[in-house]
Amino acid sequence: MQQIDTLIIGAGAAGLMCAATAGYRGKSVVVVDMGKKPGRKILISGGGRCNFTNENAQPENYLCKNPHFIKSALSRYSSQDFIELVERHGVEYHHKTLGQLFCDDSAQNIVDVLMTECEWAGVDVKMRNEVLSVSKQDESFHVQTTENTYQCKSLVIASGGLTMPKLGATPIGFNIAKQFGLNVLPTTAALVPFTLHDHDKQRFDGLSGISIPTKISSECGTEFKENILFTHRGLSGPAILQISSFWQAGQAVTINLLPDSPIQDLITEWREQNSQKSLKNMLSTILPKRFIEAMVSHAEIFDKAINQLSKDDVYQLAEYLHQWQIKPNGTEGYRTAEVTLGGVDTDELSSKTFESKKVPNLYFIGEVIDVTGWLGGYNFQACWAQGVACGQAV
Repeated sequence: MQQIDTLIIGAGAAGLMCAATAGYRGKSVVVVDMGKKPGRKILISGGGRCNFTNENAQPENYLCKNPHFIKSALSRYSSQDFIELVERHGVEYHHKTLGQLFCDDSAQNIVDVLMTECEWAGVDVKMRNEVLSVSKQDESFHVQTTENTYQCKSLVIASGGLTMPKLGATPIGFNIAKQFGLNVLPTTAALVPFTLHDHDKQRFDGLSGISIPTKISSECGTEFKENILFTHRGLSGPAILQISSFWQAGQAVTINLLPDSPIQDLITEWREQNSQKSLKNMLSTILPKRFIEAMVSHAEIFDKAINQLSKDDVYQLAEYLHQWQIKPNGTEGYRTAEVTLGGVDTDELSSKTFESKKVPNLYFIGEVIDVTGWLGGYNFQACWAQGVACGQAV
């Protein structure tokens, strides 16, 4: 049996950040993970370039039963703090829209930063090492893995959620929480594409690959201004992924297809300059032609000459284009979701240290807890902040 100060289950973003932070404090730290490589979700994120933080990360960018829970960690370790870490390691990066930062080269750069920090801090990272059992005896935890048995003072669960099971996602973190009597909130896939009912699939057949800038809103009133993307399975794109975190089964989403151009104003212009032209042709100058043709062929949008449009026609068209409603059939689920919504109830944890209020020296960080960020680097920033806060406490 190996005796150590801190064992961390999970070699992902939060776990590795916590490990390095604790290691630099002189703690003996081991990280165990059943996967072949550390940081597997980091490696595939951002199209392989890792959207590693967001300069605008604020508590309001996170979903949590307790909206105040993440404030403390975010205030103590900001996106600028992580940017400075990346710069110290010589990683080149670029800014995209909405405060998103990506590696110029590869997501491997971020994993290398974390693994180098762990190495410098004296952390032992053990891959292909599955946890078989966890128990608490007196003041210490006993963790049996396929490779060893560890006795540790502090146990950190950074095992992730249920997303992307092909990468090895398991419910181990939720199971450990339940084993020790912590409340686990229901989980669901978030930041995930929508699937459609058969009648909508037929309507959109042939539109795969078309992207449209939109403003999308859920029935709870949350809205995002980003692109939607038609796929052969349904709807995706940043706007869809964002709104999926707020969507519930049976609800519709409302999509403004012309968020910056009121159709009434455009028709007034067209009447002056293109009054003989058809509505279909004019709409095809501002929206993808294939999309307009599909909507006309399914009688979603009528076609007349611009000079023949009545007031009622314009009103109906405005209703359709600015308040286009789609009722998804469901989502693609954990297979393609970027994060898990729900998880270990934050009421069970300290917002300063992430320690369980019921079980001393048991900590939960990362996707396993009920903190879910928006798309765009927010979830990684939460992981860095939680990892540092926990690493300073263990």
